[in-house]
Amino acid sequence: MFLINFWDVSTLSFLRCDSVVISSHISTDQEKSKTLLVEILKRPANGSCVDCGAADPDWASCTLGVFLCQSCSDIHRNISQISKVKSILLAPWSDVEVEFMLSNGNDAAKAKYEQKVPAFYYRPTPTDCLLLREQWIRARYERKEFVCVERQEPYSSGYREGFLWKRGRDKGQFLSRKFILSERDGALKYFNKHDAREPKALMKIHTLNASFQPEKIGQPHGLQITYLKNNSTRNIFVYHEDGKEMVDWFNAIRAARFHYLQVAFPGAYDTDLVPKLTRNYIKEGYMEKTGPKHTEGFKRRWFTLDDRRLMYFKDPLDAYARGEVFIGSKENSYTVLPGLTPSTQGYHWQYGITIVTPDRKFLFTCETEEEQRDWMAAFQGVVNRPMLPQEYAVEAHFKHKP
Repeated sequence: MFLINFWDVSTLSFLRCDSVVISSHISTDQEKSKTLLVEILKRPANGSCVDCGAADPDWASCTLGVFLCQSCSDIHRNISQISKVKSILLAPWSDVEVEFMLSNGNDAAKAKYEQKVPAFYYRPTPTDCLLLREQWIRARYERKEFVCVERQEPYSSGYREGFLWKRGRDKGQFLSRKFILSERDGALKYFNKHDAREPKALMKIHTLNASFQPEKIGQPHGLQITYLKNNSTRNIFVYHEDGKEMVDWFNAIRAARFHYLQVAFPGAYDTDLVPKLTRNYIKEGYMEKTGPKHTEGFKRRWFTLDDRRLMYFKDPLDAYARGEVFIGSKENSYTVLPGLTPSTQGYHWQYGITIVTPDRKFLFTCETEEEQRDWMAAFQGVVNRPMLPQEYAVEAHFKHKP
């Protein structure tokens, strides 16, 4: 009986010591793997997310050999048949996986998956909406659109036709509408009836802009399209249930504008034209405003700062702006000041902003000091930028508005 007990204790002690040795080896191997991964991460191209460019990625795809931010790694989980993601520091890594990361990396992946990205195709940034980042990732790794040029036809052919859900101007309902984008006609058109011959609206490509606004529109694939009619801004809000379909429309608009600008500015480099294809708004949000005499009551309005145009709306989804203000440069006597003029009357939010133009002063108020600071910075950025020759014509139009 004693022999059996002694043997049991000895065996347990032996096994316990052996497991400690094995565990120690595993721990040491994992530490070596993580140390090597951190060294690979220090290579210049690996220091930012391969998909959106966010700094200091802490995730990786061990099947694609790329380094990712956490946000993009979440998208990669939806293409698990192609990409297997792991935390660089928290997950266990095999020697084979580490070796694969060593022999690949972000530069190699870009050379493989981005061979033929059109100049006009939108490359998302860390601040872009989920839809743009997801479709960029799927286009690269899943559909391989930038390896096989024929797969780019939906947005590069110069013509696109289809149905989108468009928000109605009056009741706010989304209704199916036929859209046609034609580079030959130089316009995007939509039709109220599927068999209509004449479009409800014709939007010239040279004034067209498109910006994804999922939160504002209340649809994850929501796109805001703006254009000029009689030099005043008009908005339409559209979406499609299929994310790829919506991003294809967005890039088709960018392609049409790119080809228009190539003709309009034949000597320009692609790098000069690409920033002009579409633009996000500098800032949007609520402020209060008063009238030109500064004696009227302040009213809460939704404001959009689009380049040098400050527009205000009663509702964020209005088709037409209630008014627009042109903001020029400081060289042309435009200034932005904190606070309001002493003679300002009426109840209003506490934090004021005054925009001084050559013709008059515009008074606005913000609900919080932080909002005031953000709007001031946005306005100051516009005022500090010298005006381009073509912007003087826009300014002249504003001065002659009734």
